[in-house]
Amino acid sequence: MNTVAFHTLGCKLNFAETSTIARSFKEAGWTKVDFGTPADVNIINTCSVTEQADRECKTIVHRALTANPSSFIAVTGCFAQLKPDTIAGIEGVDLVLGAAEKFNILKHLGNAEKIQDARILTCAIDEVTGFHHSWSSGDRTRVFMKVQDGCDYQCTFCTIPMARGKSRSNTIENVVNNIYDVINRGVREIVLTGVNLGDFGLIENADSRLYFIDLVNAIENMNGNFRVRISSIEPNLLTEEIIKTVAASQKFMPHFHIPLQSGSNKILKLMRRRYQRELYADRVDMIRSLIPHCSIGVDVITGFPGESESDFMETFNFLNDLDVSYFHVFTYSERNNTLAATMKDVVPVSERRERNKRLRNLSAKKLSSFYRKYTGTSANVLFEAEGKSDFMYGYSENYIRVKLPYDIQLVNQVVTTELGNMDDDFCLEGLQFTEA
Repeated sequence: MNTVAFHTLGCKLNFAETSTIARSFKEAGWTKVDFGTPADVNIINTCSVTEQADRECKTIVHRALTANPSSFIAVTGCFAQLKPDTIAGIEGVDLVLGAAEKFNILKHLGNAEKIQDARILTCAIDEVTGFHHSWSSGDRTRVFMKVQDGCDYQCTFCTIPMARGKSRSNTIENVVNNIYDVINRGVREIVLTGVNLGDFGLIENADSRLYFIDLVNAIENMNGNFRVRISSIEPNLLTEEIIKTVAASQKFMPHFHIPLQSGSNKILKLMRRRYQRELYADRVDMIRSLIPHCSIGVDVITGFPGESESDFMETFNFLNDLDVSYFHVFTYSERNNTLAATMKDVVPVSERRERNKRLRNLSAKKLSSFYRKYTGTSANVLFEAEGKSDFMYGYSENYIRVKLPYDIQLVNQVVTTELGNMDDDFCLEGLQFTEA
């Protein structure tokens, strides 16, 4: 049996897609081995968001060939769609597949023998219209399930529409069947993912346009004891109806992750975001009024072109006053073929990073404050198999990380746990517990 190894860069969507490609290899009789060990074929799924995509790809190819110099190297993913010639020029790469051929790797391997010049199989991104449903595997506790792909937005800093194409979605019937499939395998939690998840509903050959709330309602009406999280949703697409449904749900967890990117309306306009800060604050207020214990995460970018210190302080003060739980902070970096890369008033990289640090410090304070509210209370925690230093970890319904002394009988179990003090790793210590 031939052996294959996988390496994934980037988002949970990429991990879901890599898992799906790996399953197709297993069904064809291949044996999956760990990346970095000798493998007949290595498949690298790239990301265009990472700052040094070219350098990362070279490093990963080198690692694969160090383990087996005769390994066939196939590269796919967002960076492969955007820069196929760059990847083909990396020594040792044999096959470069764009977005339309990502799931057809097996068909294009041939006899998987190394060749002198890499083959490139890509097409214009406008020709990429199909949807291929995917979900992650390997963790029985939680899966990331792709229900939407592509994006019709044109944010000035983002290359994703160029790498993944127009917005398109799975059918609700397929999503429901996929969820039944994974929960029948013992999975306890599904995380719905997409490039622009809230734009779900553009389905090829559908009689009419559907919306994300239609998918939410269909999942809510499913049979079975499982949990669902919404991975990330744009504030302008997070409707009152969605929030009310989650508030009343027994399946959807009280947890939203909502990209902000900037708390300055001036910068939001330069970014071509489809909302202003006032709408964002309204969504947070609505969540807090309907789901007081909800965890709310925020994406924010520092150092976007034109962001003055005053603009940054608008963001800082806005987030400081906002009742949210944590931030994911990104330092702006230029991307080829984006409008932002041509803008004036470029912020020095050192200043971008310094602003990032200030927001990460504020995020730590927010998260600490959120966690401490729940010390001494009880929560239903889903514990995972992975652990370290004799401890196991899990997440409460509202995304509080909890640790207990490792007990294999608690793996993949929802346990009602009394929450203790917070440790240095931003975990609440679990005290007494009973099975939920």
